[in-house]
Amino acid sequence: MDKEQQILEYIRMNPFISQQELSSKVGLSRPTVANYIASLIRRGEIKGRAYILREESSIVCIGGANIDRIARSNQKVNFHSSNPVKINESCGGAARNVAENLSRLRCNTAIMTCVGDDKEGDWILNEIKRQGVDVSQVWVLPTERTGAFITLLDQTGESVISMDDMNIYEKMTTSMFEEKWSYIVSSQGVFLDTNIPKECISYIIKRCADEHIPLYIDPTSAAKTRKLPFLLDGVELLLPNRVEAEVLTDMKIDSIEDCQIASKKIRERGVKQVIITLGDQGAYYSSAEESGHLPSFVTEIVDITGVGDAFSSCAIYGIMNNESLHNACQLGLAGAALTLQTQESISTLVRPEKLYEVIQEYS
Repeated sequence: MDKEQQILEYIRMNPFISQQELSSKVGLSRPTVANYIASLIRRGEIKGRAYILREESSIVCIGGANIDRIARSNQKVNFHSSNPVKINESCGGAARNVAENLSRLRCNTAIMTCVGDDKEGDWILNEIKRQGVDVSQVWVLPTERTGAFITLLDQTGESVISMDDMNIYEKMTTSMFEEKWSYIVSSQGVFLDTNIPKECISYIIKRCADEHIPLYIDPTSAAKTRKLPFLLDGVELLLPNRVEAEVLTDMKIDSIEDCQIASKKIRERGVKQVIITLGDQGAYYSSAEESGHLPSFVTEIVDITGVGDAFSSCAIYGIMNNESLHNACQLGLAGAALTLQTQESISTLVRPEKLYEVIQEYS
């Protein structure tokens, strides 16, 4: 066993071991040991003090974590007038939702986001931690307000209008991500939403491509889709909905044939695999090896909040577990169906065994 492997083995046995102790155990000077450790951190083999070793099947989720305020009307919404509603408040944000879903799917999950030093930020961090997600890489910004998403649902559960206050994410810079890159590179994959600034998105895409880190992107909204650079080399999976795909391709998508053309255009920009979600019409998937359309699983619709994030989470779970793109798309549809059945943006039913049960049931 070479010196580097010896150092890793001692750290594995005792993550809090000092460099002086390592020096005496492996027969090297302390500065030499420090150089070995710095190299291991740069390569992502360890994550820094207390020397956290790289986890297999781990993923870092980068993007939004905010408060969702959902107003539900039990009657037809009247514009330019007061509407009686019932308001529900919960934790949301694409990256946060995906992180929690992946944690429920038994992936080692961390989140990289920013929140304000306020009660909403405290609540979000406590809820994320409670679900087993690592929050050690979250920035708490004392002079900013935690992000908020507000939507009005009609009597059918469909969104009538949505608003967001995501100004806090504009405080994020590429240097902030550069400082945490040893943590990012230690993961087996990265999920990215488009809440963060355009330059940060481009930086992460390029670094992941250069260092061969699988990157999964959800464009989040039509407006935020425009933050993506034209070249998307190295992106493992892009998950736009129909409208976001129209923005990416500058074309109208009205049919499955249009999905086929749009997916080809997106892959020509460097994306390896594409899944276009089509609401109640299911999803279209495309890669160099396979493509096709899958209908959605028919289920009771209680609330559509978080459904897109559930789809993304479950499809990513499939890709990370070496499923075909077809099967990953099925897992996404199963996760979406389970989430539609609840008023919460995260369904407690989203578990690996339950996803496969749903697929088997509808098959």
